[in-house]
Amino acid sequence: MPDAPPVVLCLSAGDATGGGGLPSDILTLASMGCHPLAIQTAVVVRDTRGIEETLALEPDMVAAQARAVLEDIPVHAFKLGYCGSVENVAVIAEILSDYPEVPLVLEPALYAGVEEGSEEDVVAALTELILPQTSLLVAGRHEVMRLAGIDADDDSEEALSAEEAVARLLALGTEYVLLTGGSEQGPQVINVLLGEGGVVRTDAWERLPARYLGAGATLAAAAVAALAHGMTMPEAVREAQEFAQQALRHAYRPGMGLALPDRFFWARGHGADDE
Repeated sequence: MPDAPPVVLCLSAGDATGGGGLPSDILTLASMGCHPLAIQTAVVVRDTRGIEETLALEPDMVAAQARAVLEDIPVHAFKLGYCGSVENVAVIAEILSDYPEVPLVLEPALYAGVEEGSEEDVVAALTELILPQTSLLVAGRHEVMRLAGIDADDDSEEALSAEEAVARLLALGTEYVLLTGGSEQGPQVINVLLGEGGVVRTDAWERLPARYLGAGATLAAAAVAALAHGMTMPEAVREAQEFAQQALRHAYRPGMGLALPDRFFWARGHGADDE
């Protein structure tokens, strides 16, 4: 019998569009030669145009799903996306603490929205309980600022920059932050990997014209797949960006809203040199 592929346990919300959440993780991990263990944290009612409603699963159910497979199958990496509630953040943090040597990639998905009045509590819980255990945080400027407790819309001279916000998160125990530039302006998307010693690598990519559902989830899942295959962090981040760029370049629009990344671009005859 052949050896099993690297196993990644991913925790996120169900997304019937296949654009984000668990379907995004499963498609990306499978495309990159990993076996995904998919733990659902919430139900998201959405189409390609936007989110209508979210419902967090009970934390006991989240824990039961994760514990069942973890007691059976060794994992090479964890990927955490949308948690849905403070209680789910707490129970996930407790589970992750039992596996301190296993890398964790966090894609906080703060855009997804939670029960009214609890969103900031979820952000605070992620900062306090998850970031100290995180190997790689994949986030844009707005998310980084929110996790650092900074008003991202504060344009005053005293306001901290995104780089200063990243430094604050690294001081909490996060090993690396991939500060993504997809939501910024300009002809290129500039992604910067930062660690304790400062900038580790900077990568520039052509800014594609479409708007996408699941671009960040695809990038984060590709990074955790590369780590599960044994790559170093700088190598994994570069590999993940290469994969995500190709998936976005060959994205398709199955509905009336956003385009979906094609995580199996290579299976449809599209290669790295495809324009």
